[in-house]
Amino acid sequence: MEKKNVMDILRARGFIKQTVYEEELYELLGKESVLFYIGFDPTADSLHIGHFMQLIAMKHMQDAGHKPIILIGGGTAMVGDPSGRTDMRSMMTKETIAHHVECFKAQMSRFITFEGENGAIIVNNADWLLNLNYVDFLRDIGAHFSVNKMLTAECYRARMEKGLTFLEFNYMLMQAYDFLVLNQKYNCQLELGGDDQWSNILAGADLIRRKERKSAFAMTFTLLTTSEGKKMGKTQKGAVWLDENKTSPYEFYQYWRNTADSDVEKCLKLLTFLPLEEIAELTKYQDERMNAAKERLAFELTKLVHGEERAVSAQNQARAAFGGGEGMPEKTVFGENLTLLHVLLETGLVTSNGEARRLVAQGGVSVNEERVSDVNMIVPANDFVLHKGKKVHIKVVRG
Repeated sequence: MEKKNVMDILRARGFIKQTVYEEELYELLGKESVLFYIGFDPTADSLHIGHFMQLIAMKHMQDAGHKPIILIGGGTAMVGDPSGRTDMRSMMTKETIAHHVECFKAQMSRFITFEGENGAIIVNNADWLLNLNYVDFLRDIGAHFSVNKMLTAECYRARMEKGLTFLEFNYMLMQAYDFLVLNQKYNCQLELGGDDQWSNILAGADLIRRKERKSAFAMTFTLLTTSEGKKMGKTQKGAVWLDENKTSPYEFYQYWRNTADSDVEKCLKLLTFLPLEEIAELTKYQDERMNAAKERLAFELTKLVHGEERAVSAQNQARAAFGGGEGMPEKTVFGENLTLLHVLLETGLVTSNGEARRLVAQGGVSVNEERVSDVNMIVPANDFVLHKGKKVHIKVVRG
């Protein structure tokens, strides 16, 4: 049986948004092992769901025999990427970036193989960007860029209204230079990334073709958005992180369990490795049977990120809380922006304000699986489970 071209796999699962020299790239990916890279800005000490999708794509590429280069943007992070932003990103110290890089490496090793012939390698663009000679860079790289053309890029046009600094304007040149360095050093021929990076990725491929007279390719992936066009991976508390100390396995599971019916199929294709036939079977009924598909999505993703044991535990907790767990009482509360204090009194878990404050101060109250330290916190707008100690659990239904 002939091995399937990875572009066919990525296209069938809904990844591919834009490419250049598509026929040439398809032929190349079908006949030899290609070095490719994806960039990650170390702006936090954990990866989040947006990064996760890139890791899944990287895994598909690696499984097809291609070799990943993980580029940590230690240098570009000191400037800030204007893509998709309305304000200028704050700059970080070298020490902060170095710490974030170590955190990234640990998380990535769960998904990507770093050993063997096509094992991934990690590079940091600070190694070549921080020691650049400015005049040499302008003469060598800047000469290949048209300012007129750069200003037509979406990432710059969106910032022009509020003001685009010259610092940010350099970002495209630096990212293109990254691709050139990786091409010269490793013969890297392909850059991958989210579609909001299209202009920057295309600039790198174009720079290599102009300067090196060699083939270079760009491919972007669809962004992880809901059917309404909103970016996925955001909650009231912020981003959905891969670090269990930032987003617990239970919260992670619940986020995906609550996916809208219209987004389940897309998420299963993009974020899991389930066969397409199985996904089609799981999502063919647009009724209450979609809940089984949501459970499968939540379980598969939690297993990938946190391991099977944590996934089973999160699923059991969720089923007990929301699936009619044995004997769990329910209490309906009404109103918006309710405080924990109000709900503790309303459910009868405490009899006075003082008791509520003491209980919370002693760490005796959890919302879902997260311990609460502020009695005045606003409780979730959806149904949740309120825990008093280890033995008293109430499902709070929002009326």
